[in-house]
This record gives sequence, C-alpha cells and structure tokens, in this order.
Amino acid sequence: MRIGEASRASGLPSKTIRYYEEIGLLSSKRLTNGYRDYSATDIQELCFLRRARDLGFSIEDCRSLVALHNNPQRASMDVQRVARHRLAAIDQQLADLESMRKTLLDLVADCPGDQSSDCSILEGLEEAAASR
Repeated sequence: MRIGEASRASGLPSKTIRYYEEIGLLSSKRLTNGYRDYSATDIQELCFLRRARDLGFSIEDCRSLVALHNNPQRASMDVQRVARHRLAAIDQQLADLESMRKTLLDLVADCPGDQSSDCSILEGLEEAAASR
C-alpha cells in the first residue's frame, strides 16, 4: 500500500507518516521504483501511534511505547510507568488551567463592565507582565 492509502487507513496525514519515518519512529520500506510500501502491520503501528499522540504522549514516549509493544518480554509495569508519567503531565495541565480559570474569573468579576475606562482585567494583565 502506498503512502496515500496508508494515510487514509491510519487517519494520519502523509506528512506525519513521512516525519515518523524520518525520525525513525516507523521503518520505511521502498519498492524498486522508490515508492513507499506499507503492510497491514505498518498500518496497525500507525494507528497505534495516532492513538498515542491523540492521548498526548510525546514522540519519545511513543518511541518507548512502540518498543514495549513490539517486545513480547516487556513488563507491564514499564508500560504503566510511561502512562503514569503522561497522567501526571495531564494533572499538571489541569491544575494550571484551573489556576488560569480562577484568575480570569476574579479579573472578570472585578471589572465593572460598563462605559468607564477603568478595567481591572487590563490592570491585572499589566501587573502580571510587570512582575516577570
């Protein structure tokens, strides 16, 4: 199967597939005419990578997960370690978003929202910029 077909089958853009090959995340097989050739196994690996990336795993995490997936001697604790690391990052992102939400809620609540030029939102943004 050529790259366009692999793209449609995996749900990944051709450019992404080429990138994965370039960085060694996916091995590239070439026909004698130079075209890339993808097997059913390659498509499964591309779908695996797409799902892992959809869950926010980094390229290096994906590299580890692919290696673990392809290793029948793997220990599930190694896979879980990668997933727990991703969960911790998600938890941190959620905490950061909640903090931003609270700050923005406070700024919006303090703003009169009327015809006056006084605006606590702009003042709050200015204070934050000055404190850096």
